[in-house]
Amino acid sequence: MGNKMKTHRGSAKRFKRTGSGKIKRFKAYKGHKTGKKSSKRVRNLRKATVVSPGDQRRINVMIP
Repeated sequence: MGNKMKTHRGSAKRFKRTGSGKIKRFKAYKGHKTGKKSSKRVRNLRKATVVSPGDQRRINVMIP
């Protein structure tokens, strides 16, 4: 009998799957020390992006 795969809970909280099956992530470098970064840079860090193809294969294993 095959065991069910467990979801990696840390990954589940960080990544979401889009309707087409790609994986969405949020950008790094906006937690603190934002005073020295330009407003434009901090604003662009708010947007979510799609995970790169190489990383997507790894994350697919963690989020079945």
